[in-house]
Amino acid sequence: MKRFLTTIAIVLASIFSLNAQNYGYLNTQEILDKMPEYQAAQSQLDRIRETNEASLQTERERIEMLFRKYQSEKNRLSDNVRQARENEIITMERNLKVRQQEIFGQDGSFSKKTMELMEPIQQRIQWAIDYVSEEMGLGIVFDTNVMQGVLYKNPRLDITNRVLSRLNLK
Repeated sequence: MKRFLTTIAIVLASIFSLNAQNYGYLNTQEILDKMPEYQAAQSQLDRIRETNEASLQTERERIEMLFRKYQSEKNRLSDNVRQARENEIITMERNLKVRQQEIFGQDGSFSKKTMELMEPIQQRIQWAIDYVSEEMGLGIVFDTNVMQGVLYKNPRLDITNRVLSRLNLK
């Protein structure tokens, strides 16, 4: 009986403490869109990605050209030459995949550059969110940019403009 009453007390305390929490939401994409440093970082990343993709595409086309040439000459080649060309093409394809992984893989140079450029921006936004949340006494802040299925948002709970003000953005 004592255990049952304790459980009931804990459940009731949890319900009352949840109701006492203040909530807010914001849209991080709206904030990012108004940050010049985000726009600059995004442009820089786009240029890096395009340059690397173009380089990889050039290499892909070179391999395809060698493969087509090999296919057209295959019947006239000796077994040794045929095997050497096949090995060359296979090696080039493997090297291309390795290079692609080194650039665009999870630990690739592009991922590292993205982190290098975006982390300070994310930290600045997080600082502003923390400040506004503390100032308003919010216990939880949701990002409507990443939440699926939000059916209603009370505009009084939107802290996006306050965060923008804290970041000196409008």
